[in-house]
Amino acid sequence: MAYSDFTLKELKKEFNISNKVESLFDETALFQISKNLKDDLKLAQTLPVRSEKAKSELIVMPILLELMRANQQFFTIYSGDSLIADREKGLAGECDFILAKNTGSFDINTPIITIVEAKKNDVESGIPQCAAQMLGARVYNNDYGNSIPKIYGCVTTADDWIFLKLEKEEVTIDNRKYYLGNIEELLGVLQWIVDYYRQELETDS
Repeated sequence: MAYSDFTLKELKKEFNISNKVESLFDETALFQISKNLKDDLKLAQTLPVRSEKAKSELIVMPILLELMRANQQFFTIYSGDSLIADREKGLAGECDFILAKNTGSFDINTPIITIVEAKKNDVESGIPQCAAQMLGARVYNNDYGNSIPKIYGCVTTADDWIFLKLEKEEVTIDNRKYYLGNIEELLGVLQWIVDYYRQELETDS
């Protein structure tokens, strides 16, 4: 079994991870995006962006790079890397994107956000995989002595984005979606999450 094989029912059975749907973000500030990102996204609209690979390269990665630059590379981005937390329990496999605290190390260090690219343009279909990867990130962090109370995740079709939070033994699925068409709001949510981790990790250091 790998991250992509899990269902929410199996996460409950194997790890006692329950789930609920409610609002995750009461209020977030709009993110002022750069001209470079505006131009990149405008150019992407003129291209045949149909495959997951194309969406990853032309839409998702530029958004994540914009967020990374705005935060003085507080985190780094791993694309297509494997996160091996516990092979025996199925918490292993390739992740579309992992955002991890930037420590300058070659290996993944302190994963904080996992991002799943939804299959067949169905954003809800990626929720179980994302939840499993978030659990994997927590186990991975704990094994390296990096205990973090909350792990955030996201599933995206590039156009639609839905966020999740793992805290204690419960995954909360946000009751609203965010959209590429309102990129300032979408990046505002991502910035809110980064701000949480910056405060959490700097407090612990």
